[in-house]
Amino acid sequence: MDKKTKDLVDKGIMLPLMEEFYTIQGEGYHTGKAAYFIRVGGCDVGCHWCDVKESWNADLHPPTIADKIVENAKKYTDTVVVTGGEPLMWSMDYLTNLLQKNNLKSHIETSGAYSFSGKWDWFCLSPKKTKLPLEEVYKEADELKMIIHNKSDFDFAEQQAAKVNENCELFLQPEWSKKEKMTSLIVDYVMKNPKWKISLQTHKYLNIP
Repeated sequence: MDKKTKDLVDKGIMLPLMEEFYTIQGEGYHTGKAAYFIRVGGCDVGCHWCDVKESWNADLHPPTIADKIVENAKKYTDTVVVTGGEPLMWSMDYLTNLLQKNNLKSHIETSGAYSFSGKWDWFCLSPKKTKLPLEEVYKEADELKMIIHNKSDFDFAEQQAAKVNENCELFLQPEWSKKEKMTSLIVDYVMKNPKWKISLQTHKYLNIP
């Protein structure tokens, strides 16, 4: 990467774009809504069950002008979801300013392991044990989505729920490879702890991106 490109990436004017696509939001609070997804490359959180490990190495994904991404999104819908990888590895200020200038809603899904940036209409925080969120990020969360891979993850979910604001929506989501076993445990847990809701990866059941 030459110096000029690196400077643009550092400012968030360009982003290492892995893919962009129009689909139905499959998880969490906005499940079932049409949205334009921007998947940004780069992640060092290292979840062993991650289903997009090809996103981890940012160098594999070409720096793309944010203006072009926004122009593409405008053709489809009024809601853009920024995901990864770990999108907060990059400054999101330029991108979200552009989205809002174009009357597009800005949503993010992040582990929260990097400093907060951007202006978000919806902030989905999905903490991971391998690299915890920064304290500054918890207060921003509109939605806390906890992935349940084993029984100990319920305790971790409660620890994280204690740190977000009182209006944050709380979701438990079974990790896909353990969905049969974990879903039944989550159902029982939510019935005993109704502050939580269940999130499923409905896009995988529907066989869509």
